[in-house]
Amino acid sequence: MKRFLFTCLVLTVSLFTAIAQPKTDRIKTALLIVDIQDFYFPGDGPGLVNVIPASLNAKEILQAFRDKKQLVIHVKHKAVKGGEIHKNVAPIAGEKVITKTEVNSFQNTDLLEYLKKNEITRLVIIGMQTHLCLEAATRAAHDFGFECVVVQDACATKDVKYGDKIVKAEDVHYSTLATINNTYGKVIDLKTFKENQNKYLFQKLN
Repeated sequence: MKRFLFTCLVLTVSLFTAIAQPKTDRIKTALLIVDIQDFYFPGDGPGLVNVIPASLNAKEILQAFRDKKQLVIHVKHKAVKGGEIHKNVAPIAGEKVITKTEVNSFQNTDLLEYLKKNEITRLVIIGMQTHLCLEAATRAAHDFGFECVVVQDACATKDVKYGDKIVKAEDVHYSTLATINNTYGKVIDLKTFKENQNKYLFQKLN
């Protein structure tokens, strides 16, 4: 009888511990691919700097998420010409595609609702342009409480003109990433992601 009561007590404590475990310990990661569209590539538009290497790196990350059966979300900006998602990261059946009309991927879309529905806590974010839609998505995601990881070499941008000044794409790219890193998210490169894939998909970062 004593052994039976002891067993019941152990089971009760174990059950209480499981119930009391905070949900914040659970990591659920999705890939957010922002605006890797034809109009950013030579042929359909002026093209961004390093756009093809960035899209191929994005393709590797996309395949990693598919291999691990993790949630993938494609975002594209509504456009009359060149608005299709580029073939290097084209969506497959079952992957969510969101069409937006604003810089911020969350504005006037069902992105936030979809992420909450799928209980996502972390976003790996890649895409174009670094200083516009990519940055806007990262900042908004951070403000909504998501942990953000940006893969720097799966993003691309272009030279920017302000007055009579031309800011080179490389400077635009890295200054934007410097703003994001440790403020709105963590910035890594593809090599780091590949070497620590399970960590960025399933484990706590801090």
